[in-house]
Parts: sequence; C-alpha cells; structure tokens
Amino acid sequence: MLTQPRITVRPAYVVALGLSAVYTSYSLWRHHSFQSTGFDLGIFEQAVRSYAAGRWPTADLKGPGFPLLGDHFHPVLALLAPVYLVVPRAETLLVAQALLLAVSAVPVTRFAVDRLGPRGVVVGVAYGFSWGLHNTVAFDFHEVSFAVPLLAFSLEALAREQWSRSVAWALPLVLVKEDLGLTVAAIGLYLVWRGVGRGWAVPAFGVTAFGVTAFAVVVFAVLPAVNPAGGYPYWGQLSEMGGSGWLRALTVFALLVPTGFLAARSPLIAIAVPTLAWRFASGNPAHWGIEHHYSAVLMPVVFVAFLAAGPRRVWVCAAVTAVFTLVLLLRPAPQPVWDAAQRADAARVLAMIPDDADVAASNRLAPHLTGRCRVSLFPRVLDAEWLVVARPAPGWPVPADEEERLTRTASATHRMVAEAGHIVLLRRD
Repeated sequence: MLTQPRITVRPAYVVALGLSAVYTSYSLWRHHSFQSTGFDLGIFEQAVRSYAAGRWPTADLKGPGFPLLGDHFHPVLALLAPVYLVVPRAETLLVAQALLLAVSAVPVTRFAVDRLGPRGVVVGVAYGFSWGLHNTVAFDFHEVSFAVPLLAFSLEALAREQWSRSVAWALPLVLVKEDLGLTVAAIGLYLVWRGVGRGWAVPAFGVTAFGVTAFAVVVFAVLPAVNPAGGYPYWGQLSEMGGSGWLRALTVFALLVPTGFLAARSPLIAIAVPTLAWRFASGNPAHWGIEHHYSAVLMPVVFVAFLAAGPRRVWVCAAVTAVFTLVLLLRPAPQPVWDAAQRADAARVLAMIPDDADVAASNRLAPHLTGRCRVSLFPRVLDAEWLVVARPAPGWPVPADEEERLTRTASATHRMVAEAGHIVLLRRD
C-alpha cells in the first residue's frame, strides 16, 4: 500500500491558473482571427444553443435540423447551457474548454509535486503544454475537453490507490462521448488486475461491465435510433485499416517520448489502449497522427503513468515537450491566415446580416454567426435567404473549386448585397 503523502495544493493551482490564461488567450485570438470554423466550433455552439433553448441538440451545419445526438453521444454539453444563456457566444465554449483543460493540470501537478517535490511543477507545466492539449486548444471546441479533467482526477486517484474516488471520477465519462465507455471498462479491468480488496471484487467487475454496457447501448441502440440514417455513422470508417502505418507508429512514439518512454513502465498506460485501438482501427487518416484533438484524453494517462513509474529525467520531459510545442507553433497554418484588413472586411459584412436570419455561410465565417442566426454550410445549402462566402475557400469540408463554382451559380437566385475584399454577401430575391 502506498503511503498517502501530504498534498501540496498551491503549486497545482498556480499552474492551472497560468494555463487557463494561456489557453483562453490563444483560443480567443484564433477565433477573432477567423481561424475557427463551423466544423467544429459552429456545430457545438448550435448544440449548446439548442440545450439553452430547452431543446434536444440540433446542428444545421450538419444538415437541416440534424439531431446531433445521432452523430456522437455527448449529453454532457448540456452543462454549458446555463452559462450560454448568460453569454450566448461561441467564445463561451472556447473559454469553457480552456478552463476544463487547465483544471486537468491540478491533479497531475499535485501528484507530481508529491512525488518529486518542488521540481514536480516542471512536470505539471510540461503536461499543460503537451502536444495533445495544445492541438485541442488550437482546433476549435470539442466535447472531449470534459473528459480530460475527469480522466486526470481518476488516474491520480488510481495512482494513489484511492479506488472509490477513482471510480467516481471515471463513471461520468460515458456522458462525454460513446467510445469513453471502453475507457471506463479499462479502469475497471485495472482495478480487477490490482485485486482491489475482497469487498471491491464485484464492484471492480461491475465498473468494467458498466463501461462495456454503456458503450454497447449507445452505439448499437441510442445513436442508430436518433441518427436520420438509422445507424452509427462511423462504422464505415472501420472497414479499411491499411496504409500509412508509420502514422500509427508516430502517434505511439509522440505519446511516450516526452516522458523518456518511462510511462510505458507503469500498468496505468494500459488505460490508453481503448482510445488508441479505435483510432488505429479507423480508416480515416486524421485519426492516426498527432493532429487535431484526438490525443487530448491520452495526455493525463501518459503523464500520470510516468509519475507512477518512478519518474526520472524530469528535465528531459520538459525539454521534449517544449520542442514539440515549438514545432507545433511554428508549423504552417492549415489554412491561410487573414490579415487585419481581411478580418475587418469580414466583420463588417457579417454585421450586415440581421439576427435570426437564415444564413448559409462558408466554414470560416459560420462560427461568427451561429450565436445569433440559423446557420447552414455553404455550398451544401444554396436556398438560404442569405449567403455569405469567403474566397478563396480553404477546401474543407467542401472543395474550393466547388465552392467557387456554386458561388457563381447562386447569383441566379440571389442578388449581391456587399462585396468587401474576399467576402461576398448575397440575399435571395
């Protein structure tokens, strides 16, 4: 039985406070620079706006009245509705994500300080700037931001052998996203493997059964019942596993290298397996590498496992994390960065669209309208009253040449209201 060291609180909260400021500033800067997108910030704002209005979540950006609980299972988003009622803007979601991710640094830093003394703060800071969290902050808003602190607190409790507390933090994961039921099951299996006291034998198996059952019920019953197509929309991505095996290897390497591969010495690292398994089984290359938000839930696992394994090379951890973060910050932007004049043009044109209007907008413009209009994605929708288009388009999720062609087509049914630089606003006659 591990001894229960005195918990040092202050450094952990200082780290979390600093990270919240950094995350919030960076997220809001991206959004106000028109680097956020309808896919996915606009979609999630439409979901939260639905909850705030007392309705089940829908997202017109996915399709007219699309029921979002038929896409992914994330009822936890309803927790944002009260805050959104007070501040009904996309920024509310970005700030909430920043705070949730920053809070996850509290248990990691606290455990690090207990294991390492004052230098444990270095591990907490390295965790906060780890590439998985950075990429999450740098890619709009996602529901997994709720999972990160839940996992961080649960794993800290596992490492301290506080079994009941670990389970209490883990069970709500099933309300964040459908695949996280398997992560709950993995935590239950860890408890079984540890042979946690006789009185815990049945509850440990029960945690595993609960996670597997929650996953099965959601994927095989709830999502197909809600989805307009009558099935789980992502089964098709599991049909092809070939190609780009090096990206899968890169993911594992990138996960372990910041801790000098010491995280692999701890059995806690096994809790990362369900997330890695579904990602590597997917035929979607976006799931394999180190981009986007998919590795956010793995960061607490890796860093707590590192600390539980008897950490050494603390400064190596910090140095490698710093290099990763610097590379990510210096990489070319995935889409062109608009200058000040372009941003001013966009803001001026968007201000011409009245509240509650029916709008089809380009991907980069959509999240600046979803808080006050009914917004669909241009050019998937061409019959909205207002069309607002940014040219040139970034090419995702609609090819740029198709968007340009359909902009010309729309001129037959809509008249031009304004054109400022690269932004075009049309209204149906």
